[in-house]
Amino acid sequence: MKKEVPEKVSQNEVIFKVEEIEPLLSGPAMDLPRWEPMYITLPNGRTMVIREMRKDEAPLLFPLLKKLIDTDHDFYDIVGVRVYAELLGWLRNRLKDPYQMVGIVDGKLAAFCNGRLMNRDINISLHTMAFMRGMKAGAVMYYAKAYYTFEILGQREFWATYESYNGWKRWGVGMAQPSYPWPDVQHELGGARVYYITKEYWQTTVKRYLEDMIGAKLQAPVPEDLLKAAEKFEVPETLEE
Repeated sequence: MKKEVPEKVSQNEVIFKVEEIEPLLSGPAMDLPRWEPMYITLPNGRTMVIREMRKDEAPLLFPLLKKLIDTDHDFYDIVGVRVYAELLGWLRNRLKDPYQMVGIVDGKLAAFCNGRLMNRDINISLHTMAFMRGMKAGAVMYYAKAYYTFEILGQREFWATYESYNGWKRWGVGMAQPSYPWPDVQHELGGARVYYITKEYWQTTVKRYLEDMIGAKLQAPVPEDLLKAAEKFEVPETLEE
């Protein structure tokens, strides 16, 4: 698009360096408390360490996520492609205030979760994935996200939506989450219905519900030997059925 210039100028071209453009395209970052590593005893007696994911670790998940994109049941395909895009958006600085957590058991990736902050009051839950079955690893990561929201960040609400029937049944129905009027309020994952937890509901009901379901509470600090064992992790080639 061109338009007549209303004033004489000394230069007919204005050139930008990409380093000057990048701050305008990068997702902004608020100065927020970080998630410090915590651990929990799982129902099978094993210990899971939950820590922040490092950016250099994100590509480790890409081969598995690519396989999920070609899996045409239980909504693995849409979850796989969305998590792939979310991790790539984090790597390329194209998401606002994202966070990623990994759950590690004996040096292996047991679960993953992520989300981002809409603002200082609202936390957007994006995805939770369990790679090891039978140990409630997914429940632990959902618990960790909500814990981060209310106990560490002190936010007012935690927003979620669900792609799969199992996710909706376990969390939406299982925790009796209310939802906002739709379509007036929509989740950013495709404009779906927003299910939410308030800080008061977390404190009076949801926190206890999750701790009872898992049979344990998050603990800190992580013992040195466990923390060292969780510095790196192996990614499974496929999801456990």
